[in-house]
Amino acid sequence: MTFVHEFWQHLLAVCWFLVCWVGYTFYAEWRGRDTACLASVLHLYRVDWMRRLLQRDNRIADANVIGNLERNAAFFASSTLIILAGIVTALGASERAVSLLGDLPFAQPASRGLSEVKLLGLAVVFVYAFFTFSWCMRQYNFAAILVASAPMVGEHNVSDLERRAFAKRAARVISMAANQFNFGLRAYYFGMSILSWFISPWFFMLVTAGVVAILYRREFHSDVLKVMVYTPTSAVETALE
Repeated sequence: MTFVHEFWQHLLAVCWFLVCWVGYTFYAEWRGRDTACLASVLHLYRVDWMRRLLQRDNRIADANVIGNLERNAAFFASSTLIILAGIVTALGASERAVSLLGDLPFAQPASRGLSEVKLLGLAVVFVYAFFTFSWCMRQYNFAAILVASAPMVGEHNVSDLERRAFAKRAARVISMAANQFNFGLRAYYFGMSILSWFISPWFFMLVTAGVVAILYRREFHSDVLKVMVYTPTSAVETALE
């Protein structure tokens, strides 16, 4: 009976973890369609960025910005590989890992098999993060190609309608890359919450809920979002004051 009770506790914790992660992802996408959030506001800034790019001949700064964004994704992709190497090492020395985890304060005793399942779950999360960051890097490569192919200021055979369409298309590609980067960061957040699973499944559920609260706060109610959301009228009134 004790084994069955423990099994259902861990199964409930895993289901809660998946519901929070997948559910928040769909909720953030749905809520962002009609509510100001970091993703929607930054997309508008990217559209403005691409429109202004079409008005200047020198686009070195724009290429540097995209290159810096791509390097951020590359840094996290390489860091993810290092983390995966550490998890594989821990799986190879599972007996020592179980003894170390058992010495954690307030940690519930767990069998070797259960500890290996937890490590495998952590590995799966970071494998997903690696694929997400690597896809983000490729999309920034696509964005760099789009910027390089942008029509020049003096091209008279390109209509204004085509220029506006290009700006929206390029901004959309950059936003798609940024969304993949955001998904990778979320994987890091939820991967960190799995560490609390080694202490207790109930603590794991609590930490997972806390991660969702942090993500929601930063995505929809952060101070930087309030700064970025503005209207020309309010900006002029503030300057006059």
